[in-house]
Amino acid sequence: MKYSKEEVMQYVVEEDVKFIRLAFCDVFGHQKNISIMPEELNRAFTYGIAFDASAITGFGDEARSDLFLHPDPETLTWLPWRPEHGKVVRMFCSITYADGKPFECDTRSLLKSAIDDAAKDGYTFYFGAEQEFYLFELDEKNQPTKTPYDRAGYMDIAPEDKGENVRREICLTLEQMGIRPESSHHEEGPGQNEIDFRYTEALTAADNVMTFQTVVKTVARRNGLFADFSPKPLPEEPGNGFHINMSVRPDDSSDNLSHVIAGVLNRVIPMTVFLDPVADSYKRLGQRKAPGYVSWSAENRSQLVRIPAASNEYRRAELRSPDPSANPYIAFALLIRAGLDGLKRQAELPNPVNINLFKADSKTVADLAKLPDTFAEAKAAAKNDSFINTYIPKKIMYIYCAE
Repeated sequence: MKYSKEEVMQYVVEEDVKFIRLAFCDVFGHQKNISIMPEELNRAFTYGIAFDASAITGFGDEARSDLFLHPDPETLTWLPWRPEHGKVVRMFCSITYADGKPFECDTRSLLKSAIDDAAKDGYTFYFGAEQEFYLFELDEKNQPTKTPYDRAGYMDIAPEDKGENVRREICLTLEQMGIRPESSHHEEGPGQNEIDFRYTEALTAADNVMTFQTVVKTVARRNGLFADFSPKPLPEEPGNGFHINMSVRPDDSSDNLSHVIAGVLNRVIPMTVFLDPVADSYKRLGQRKAPGYVSWSAENRSQLVRIPAASNEYRRAELRSPDPSANPYIAFALLIRAGLDGLKRQAELPNPVNINLFKADSKTVADLAKLPDTFAEAKAAAKNDSFINTYIPKKIMYIYCAE
């Protein structure tokens, strides 16, 4: 349910809400928040709530540290793991300077701008997220270890799969918060799990990714475990992927989605530093179902983009290179921009690559463009790219691409 400001004010009174968390994230997608009391809610909606941004990565220094949070009432949800009486609720926020000017490092606003531009051109983009994570045991001091919670494999069941009840609790908690999980299962790695969401419009989908990681980490801790979303938690095991399913409407005679995919393939190399934004991201790419080349195919999981077997409203493209360390607001914004570029130019798809690239020899892949092999290579690809520099603010570019 999407609330108005007035409905939020009413909800806070009727549901005995005592704390309101105003949530936002830094440029890398790490969620932050500040809590206010109900008496401050009207001020938050009218003027925004000031906070010291000097300690937030990329948000400025002590010389100009005051920024303002403006809650989005449509994102109101309660936090089910907090007390039933004296509830805690959360809203995502936009960020401005004191004079009301939008803050350029507010990545949620970056995505909203891309959505608005797509709407002006007559298009709406939808995203569905698939995120993988490991569950590790805690030591006697409640610190994370690298000991997996179980030794189960892909889609195993209990008792080998010990994460079954944890995933169930995560899914039920998400449902209470208005998010619809589509499926969940044990992944290939020991202690590795995956939960997938039903597709939705872009801003809600990005908000859901942020909420999902918070819920997973919270439920894991309640069960005496640590949830690890890093791209390569265990050197010899599969990495964690953030598979992004995307579609566009209208998709006239299926042509529009093809132009979108072509646009993404054309721009994906300079985008990679934002889709895979840490050094360990490049230990994952090119192996264990993580793509290494710029290619596409139907159903084939060795490709960068695959078209899953589906029809009608479920027809979509799945981008398989990102990992969960990506900021979803930046990732979705760039995918929309690349998709719009493909639509405007009526970009044509290259021929599909209908082979298993993980078993292909060097001659077979010789003509395929390769994704960056290292973090440094990914930064270099983004730095001087006109597409990236058009849509990513200079401050964010500097933070991501600094040596």
